Amino acid sequence: MYLNNQNMHQKIHYLFLLLFLFLGKMEAQDLSKKATTFLNSLSEELRAKAQFPLEDPERYNMNYVPIPRKGPTFHDFNDLQKEAALDLLKASLSEEGFRKTEEIRSLEKVLRIIENNDNDKMPDGRPRRDPLNYHFCVFGDPSSSATWGWRFEGHHLSLNFTSTENVISSATPTFFGTNPGIVKSTEYKGKEVLRQEAVLGFALVNSMTEDQLKTVLYSQDAPGDILSLTKQKTGNFEPYGISYAQLTETQKAIFDDLLETYLDNYEMRFATNFRDKIQEAGIDKLYFAWAGSLSPGAGHYYRIQGPMLLIEYDNTQNNANHVHEVVRDLTNDYGEDVLRNHYQEEHH
Repeated sequence: MYLNNQNMHQKIHYLFLLLFLFLGKMEAQDLSKKATTFLNSLSEELRAKAQFPLEDPERYNMNYVPIPRKGPTFHDFNDLQKEAALDLLKASLSEEGFRKTEEIRSLEKVLRIIENNDNDKMPDGRPRRDPLNYHFCVFGDPSSSATWGWRFEGHHLSLNFTSTENVISSATPTFFGTNPGIVKSTEYKGKEVLRQEAVLGFALVNSMTEDQLKTVLYSQDAPGDILSLTKQKTGNFEPYGISYAQLTETQKAIFDDLLETYLDNYEMRFATNFRDKIQEAGIDKLYFAWAGSLSPGAGHYYRIQGPMLLIEYDNTQNNANHVHEVVRDLTNDYGEDVLRNHYQEEHH
């Protein structure tokens, strides 16, 4: 039977969807297996440090500065344990997300050289700037059916995951940071880990007309950090800025690329589900707002926000060469919505 172009495209899309669901199921099954492999690789002492009950308050103890944390680090692992830990991390992120994570860790080497302060130590005596000082915590028991979570955290990284029915159901809060934002010395000179977020942000704000900019630029001064900080609940943010519906087609394309830059850090199946959730909440209800300088070199900040989404990008510290960015699901950080439904069903 003859198929017109539209039907052919629908058929191809359907086949790709089936393949995607099959591969996604295989990857999801692998996630709980990888988490179990990681825990089983640990000694009894290390496992006690790494594993917490799902409801433990530590689950919400997000931070992104170099402070003492719970959970074992790469310092505590032998080669087999380190490989198991990294396998779990790789399975929870996209290739791009994993690349950023590893390059952010490597910037600790740069800071150690730049700061040249041998007296800057953690309480355990190790250097404060240390690419091995990143912590793994598992919350609950990894399972193909139960809800459980895990976290990877250290300086400029806080990655929080929840798995339900063997699928990542929440991957927020997601915090990435870089210092230096652009490396200006050492063998890493020129490295800019979070480049696309900056390039596309400036492209979008500088595409605005004079009238649009009156709405987009809500302050001449950028805040000193992301406004949501490490709060478990972000609170209510004023919907500053311009809505997606008010953008030109060219501006919408830049906005779409900017949004995708953040979504592309996630594991494929979660990224697709998160993207669909944003669409269902209303892409036209997303707002873009800016504060501070309209060009690099001076403090600047932007955010994308909507009914269930908050993305913040801030570059003000160290002469505007120190980036903090975060993605929050306002309805499901730490799997909040998933866990609420789980407990309600359990109660019934």
